Amino acid sequence: MKLINVEIHKYKSFETNQKFDLDKDITILVGMNESGKTSALEAIAKTNYFQDDELFKFNLTHDYPRKEKKKIDKSGENPKAITCTYEIPEWLLEEISEDIGKGVLKSKEFSITTKFSNSNRTFGKLSADFNKFIEFKTKELNIASNATSEKLGKIKSLKEFEELSKSYKDENYVESFKELKKYFEFKWSFDNPIEEYIARTYLDKNLPKFLYYDEYFLLPSRISIEKLQQNKLEDNEYKTAKALFELADINTAELLKATDFEDFIAELEATEAIISGELFKYWKTNQNLHITFQIDKKEETDPQNNKRIVEHILDIRVKSKGVSLPLKNRSKGFNWFFSFLVWFKKIQEDNSSNYILLLDEPGLNLHASAQADLLRFLEDLSADYQIVFTTHSPFMISSEKLNRVRTVLETEKGSIVSDSIQEKDPNTLFPLQAALGYDIAQNLFVSKKNLLVEGVSDLIILTAISGILEAENRIGLRSDITIVPTGGLEKVATFISLLRGSKLEMACLLDSYTDAKGKAKMDNMISEKIIQKNKIRFFDEFLDSHNKADLEDLFSKEDYLKLFNSAFHEHKNIELSDLNSGINQIIIQINKHLGVERFNHYRPANELVKVSNDKSNFTPQTLDNFEKVFIEMNGLFE
Repeated sequence: MKLINVEIHKYKSFETNQKFDLDKDITILVGMNESGKTSALEAIAKTNYFQDDELFKFNLTHDYPRKEKKKIDKSGENPKAITCTYEIPEWLLEEISEDIGKGVLKSKEFSITTKFSNSNRTFGKLSADFNKFIEFKTKELNIASNATSEKLGKIKSLKEFEELSKSYKDENYVESFKELKKYFEFKWSFDNPIEEYIARTYLDKNLPKFLYYDEYFLLPSRISIEKLQQNKLEDNEYKTAKALFELADINTAELLKATDFEDFIAELEATEAIISGELFKYWKTNQNLHITFQIDKKEETDPQNNKRIVEHILDIRVKSKGVSLPLKNRSKGFNWFFSFLVWFKKIQEDNSSNYILLLDEPGLNLHASAQADLLRFLEDLSADYQIVFTTHSPFMISSEKLNRVRTVLETEKGSIVSDSIQEKDPNTLFPLQAALGYDIAQNLFVSKKNLLVEGVSDLIILTAISGILEAENRIGLRSDITIVPTGGLEKVATFISLLRGSKLEMACLLDSYTDAKGKAKMDNMISEKIIQKNKIRFFDEFLDSHNKADLEDLFSKEDYLKLFNSAFHEHKNIELSDLNSGINQIIIQINKHLGVERFNHYRPANELVKVSNDKSNFTPQTLDNFEKVFIEMNGLFE
């Protein structure tokens, strides 16, 4: 059963009705701190929390908006807190139809409104055809008649039904009315008895339970078993520690009587192995961690010098490379993940119930890449569990699924919830914008196979000439290779480091070095095996007559001058005879002729795009040079 929308009437910072839809897999509430995200999760959780917990029951004193508290106290009213609307699953619709008749239930969804008294819940949006039910059931029981149907249709209470049943003496009618009685019990406040029967018999018992989890439910490093048994641990510590012992199926009373703890430790370690199997499937930050359990004893010596155990303590430690530390001394992110799985495994063992997971700021203390692993974990969980979580981290938002996002904003009128496309507040939108920007940065130029070049003009030229060659059935750059402009030779090393961290394939196609510093940086990366030497190519390697070369030197001088003169028409055309034949690189020759340090390389590249549909604009020498480069580059990625 899925929760399809929520309407918060009054709850803490929610002072006006706020209605929002939920996705069937994952819904993300995004907003600044104190915007009301946590309050929204709490309100949902309190409608049907998975265990009896005073913290997850509505409390008029603590939960009603403070501005209106005095007014509601004087009125004596029991106000509405929240309305949740659920979708009835197909299997349950079929089960209901088999019982009450096909077509009797008109609605495929229903709502439950919970008031602050907690015990007062009201079903809504249920629609069932009472007369059609009577027609179906009387035929099924062989008591169909207009008179019987008319009498049953007027029943308003169980007492009226019992009086009617007594008026029939025929054995078939007597037995049939025994069958019908369960449909007319009127235990709840429904006008339509069959709607009440559906709600009471099918919907209520199949309602999803809510599991709420936040960073305060972290497992402590040391657990006093005496305090655990006596419920004297702090609330949140107690809940998670209790979950661990229940998961391991350990009776604390038996443990306290024991003198040998090996069997108990074995049970804990068996449980840890199950949890770790799930944990390290997604925890990629450090795979060399291992949870260990020890049971310590605190002893006291009495005046007669006799020792007695006054406290048993479960010590939870994390071992890495032979060194163990208390669980709390590991990262908060690791502790969160491990503690959450203790809670989650507990509900996984409950096959009789349906759960919805409510996670408040999951992975708040995780590194960005670990948050991506956590998001992948939640994606997998959402195949079996509907999930609602809050965040203000862009790394917990998939830019491909922004439809999941609901924004929460604190205003003068209280907390407001809206779809992300409706939100205008820049601070609230920042995580979405950052997630989208990060994704664009990751995907605009970067793919699995990346050819690093210096600038955008290199990207334009290589792409355009590759297209010309392919149109002539010659060899261009492979379609699965992405050209990545780095913004200059000095930034190539940085890009190599970044892409290497993402485990992507890469090669470099570069101008000849003009300074020793850039060459030394690249040589250092090669010596440290950050990139292989054979993955770096320079343009001079493709030109026999050049000891130094830029990309532009792959063009014949005639071809490049045509592009240059067309791009810089404000200058007098440069002729071949104007260039200094004693210098190899055409860019340096043009600079010297113009008396400038550098011209805009982008403009000739842009001009190339305009004429790239006609191969006659280029000499065979130019096309041969570029084809030689593409053949070599393609080979580097095989």
